[in-house]
Amino acid sequence: MELILNKFFYLEKLNDKQKEAVEALDGPVLVLAGAGTGKTRVLTTRLAHLLNKKLSMPWEILAVTFTNKAANEMKERVQNLLKIDIDRMWIGTFHSTGLKILRRHSELCSLKSDFTVIDTDDQQRLIKQILESNKIDIKKYTPSNVLWMVQWFKDKAILPEESSKYKFKFGRSINISKLYIEYQERLKTLNAADFGDLLLLPVRIFRENLDILKKYQNQFKYILVDEYQDTDTCQDTFLKLLSQKYKNICCVGDDDQAIYSWRGADVKNILSFPEAYKEVKIIRLEQNYRSTDHILAAASKLIEKNKDRLGKTLWTNSSNGEKIKLYFFEDGKDEAKNVSLEIETLKLKKLKLDEIAILVRASFQTRLFEDRLLKIGIPYRVIGGFRFYERLEIRDAIAYFRIVFKNSDDLALERVFNTPKRGLGNTTLQKLFKYARESKMNLLDASKKIIETDELTLNARNSIKTFIDDINKWKSKINKINHIELAKIILEESGYTRMWINDKSIEAPGRLENLKELISALKDFSNMNEFLEHISLVMENERNYKLDMVNIMTMHAAKGLEFENVFLAGWDEGLFPHQKSLEEKGTQALEEERRLAYVAITRGKKNVFISFAKRRFIHGTWNFSQPSRFLSELPKENIDTNESFFQDDDDLVVNEEEYGSRVKNPNRLLFQNKKDLVENINSYESEYKFKIGDTIFHEKYGYGKIKYIIDGKYEIIFDKLNETKIVLENFIKHA
Repeated sequence: MELILNKFFYLEKLNDKQKEAVEALDGPVLVLAGAGTGKTRVLTTRLAHLLNKKLSMPWEILAVTFTNKAANEMKERVQNLLKIDIDRMWIGTFHSTGLKILRRHSELCSLKSDFTVIDTDDQQRLIKQILESNKIDIKKYTPSNVLWMVQWFKDKAILPEESSKYKFKFGRSINISKLYIEYQERLKTLNAADFGDLLLLPVRIFRENLDILKKYQNQFKYILVDEYQDTDTCQDTFLKLLSQKYKNICCVGDDDQAIYSWRGADVKNILSFPEAYKEVKIIRLEQNYRSTDHILAAASKLIEKNKDRLGKTLWTNSSNGEKIKLYFFEDGKDEAKNVSLEIETLKLKKLKLDEIAILVRASFQTRLFEDRLLKIGIPYRVIGGFRFYERLEIRDAIAYFRIVFKNSDDLALERVFNTPKRGLGNTTLQKLFKYARESKMNLLDASKKIIETDELTLNARNSIKTFIDDINKWKSKINKINHIELAKIILEESGYTRMWINDKSIEAPGRLENLKELISALKDFSNMNEFLEHISLVMENERNYKLDMVNIMTMHAAKGLEFENVFLAGWDEGLFPHQKSLEEKGTQALEEERRLAYVAITRGKKNVFISFAKRRFIHGTWNFSQPSRFLSELPKENIDTNESFFQDDDDLVVNEEEYGSRVKNPNRLLFQNKKDLVENINSYESEYKFKIGDTIFHEKYGYGKIKYIIDGKYEIIFDKLNETKIVLENFIKHA
């Protein structure tokens, strides 16, 4: 192969550390590439350098990454540098590489070379068949949950016959190992493989066929790996097997940006790399080309608190940047209002909306920002997910509300007729829809009529009758209880909330949080019809979007992106770091949450705004919180704020007897003294006709006494409940 280039001109564009990483071609190399330090340039230049020095032929290099976009970008850059044909190069994702190997040796796994790679829907359908054939209750042990457990085995490189020693808490009463074995056998019968097999089966082939392993070990003289911190056990095993001969493996990654453990990624892979490859050369890329000095100093100081890291400190030649701005707001609505005002100011300065991002820890947080931006006419997009009102669970819930509060809404009824499952198959539903069309009736009236005929089976008629009775019952309550309470009843009695509680998929907790946030959203409207009209405007706004938009996303979705101005909202203890994560995984989770904070801060190029709210109305109740512990870990010299959050523990109010009833976790109370807290609460009294201490009567809960009044929400201790409830003004004063 004759190369056009004779000089290594591309090295001149690199800084000293980047150049060192490109030229360290012999033996194992670990490049710790901090955020914005040019890791992609290092990877592609290193690959080109190997070819340009004629150390290998194109097919003797294996380069793996996580996305097709990254792989294509790598190919394009190498081709632009060397002006050569690189079609024979092994550049691709982990799974495309595994698929290529598996196609060649499929018979060793009892598959034909034209085997099918099935998607998630087919996987769940297959597992459902297996569960039913084993007489296992698919409502208790859902196919999606069993699939998650099977995928866990595959991510950990555990073969079916090795799986019996592993026990799952959820699956104690079922034999997951047996189901895994049967699932794999069914795949063989179907001449199919799933996504997890694309790496697990090549690993199996390598372990059981040393001659084939040696063939690939001899072929791949050099191995390059992108985003190494995101690898799972199976991917890491795959790399270790292939690199055993030459050990010319170069892994580029950042242990400080390992934030995907919930997807199977294991940060231990990058942390233990020096132990796995004793003669490793570690090169740290620390010069950042993205952010200002204050942003980098704050991020570096924060991440230093983590113990499980190999260590590096970001720096930049860009000085005199703006300090990180830290804002304290009264509540979540106040936060959304002021963030949007800041965005309006940036817009008036002719800054592009595309260069503005709002990053949140949990997806339900986006709702307040979406509503506010919609209200003031600033276009936005949600990256890495749907807009709040576009999400499946929100659309389903709204469909239920439309059925009850509107006279007839066939589209809404059709959407949820069998969601959750009511034993109505496609044949039954098609008969019902046909009956409605031919009778020229709306779907609800047609349903009432068809159950009086013999058109459907007895079970189907009974299911439809039960659903109709529920709808009529909910409609009868419209003028008796407020729309918020009725919405809760609809979601509970329909079984919709329970459906997601029973669903053990990774998305289920987020969907439940979103449903609770939807209930919170209803408090901003005096009735359900007003809310449904608002939704219509939201949907219309989505159709008339512009290209220049504010970006809203979770911190996880923001990894790899960068923006001129970044707003980091909701830095409240319990929300971020996330309380549930801390409860489940302790210190390990805390360090990953801190890495997430580091990733979030380093998305900003010029300005970073961090906000904390003293209280939030979350899932129907007020939560009083203290600032995230991460705020106190930021260096004061890089922060611009008028509030003080570096206070002594003695300033904390922790009076569970007096305040525990209105705070989920009294240890998370806002830093302030008791006198200020009581005055703050009592100051709301004068705005409302009821007073603290009044005895009232509520039609649902009976007699009670008003304990606090906060923003029109009354916290009342009810006699018969012996507990507090936060309710709206849906009661009368008792003389």
